[in-house]
Amino acid sequence: MRKNSRGILQKLISAPYLIWSVIFVILPLFMVIYYTFTDADGYFTLKNLATLGSTENINVLAISLAIALIATVVCLIVGFPLAYIVTKMKSGGQTVIMLLLMLPMWMNFVIRTNAIYVLTEAMGISETFTAAIMGMVYNFLPFMVLPIYSVMAKLDKHLFEAAHDLGCTKLQSIFKVLIPLSMPGVVSGITMVFVPSVSTFYISEKLGGGMFMTVGDKIDDSFMLYTDYNVGSAFSFVLLILIIISMAIMSKFTSDEDEGGVLL
Repeated sequence: MRKNSRGILQKLISAPYLIWSVIFVILPLFMVIYYTFTDADGYFTLKNLATLGSTENINVLAISLAIALIATVVCLIVGFPLAYIVTKMKSGGQTVIMLLLMLPMWMNFVIRTNAIYVLTEAMGISETFTAAIMGMVYNFLPFMVLPIYSVMAKLDKHLFEAAHDLGCTKLQSIFKVLIPLSMPGVVSGITMVFVPSVSTFYISEKLGGGMFMTVGDKIDDSFMLYTDYNVGSAFSFVLLILIIISMAIMSKFTSDEDEGGVLL
C-alpha cells in the first residue's frame, strides 16, 4: 500500500510538469513541423523549405551564424579570464562578483536591451553592427561565465602545484591544466551563448537599426507582419535542426574531454 501511495503521489507531483511540457514544448514543435510541410490549404508540400534556398534567405542565415559566432567568441574571450579571476578571490569577493553578474538577469530582457541602446547612443555607435554585438555579449555573458566558473571552482589546486613541480610555468599550466580541465564548462558556455545568439531578433532589430536581418527577424516578420505561418515555421524548423546539431556536437566533444586526462 505504501509503495502504491508513493507511486500515485509521484505521478501527481509530476503531472503539472508533464502538462506544461505537452502544451508549451511538444505541441508547439508539432505545430512548427505541421506548418513547415503544408501549404495554406493544409496540403503536404516542400515549397516552404525550398524558399529558404533563395539568395536572400541564405544571406540571412549566414549573417545570423556569423553574428552568433562573433558574440560567442567575444563572450569566451571575456568570460574565461573573468571566471578564472573570480575563482582566485576569497569567498566573499566571489559572492559579490557573481551577484553583480547575475543582477542584470533579474530584469526583463527588453529593458536590458534598451539600456544598452541608450549606452551605445551615448557612445555614438547606436544602430550599428558593433552595437548589436555589444547587446548580445551583455545579455549572454553570464551564460558563458557561470558554467566555466562552476567547473573551475571544483578543480583540485594540487594539480597546478604538480604541474609546477614537473617544470610547467604559470602560463604553461594554464594551457596544459586549466584549459583542458575547464573544457566541459567552456563547451557548455559556448552552447548556451551560441544557441540564443543565432535565434535572437529583438537585439538585432533594436541595436542593429535594421541594417541587417537575422533568422529571428525573418521568423518574427513571417508570423507578425505577413502572417505567413508556413514560411515562418520553415525558418524555425531549419533553425531547430541547426541548434540540435550544434548541441549534439558539443555534447560529444564534452564526453570526449571527460574521458581524457590532463596532458603535461
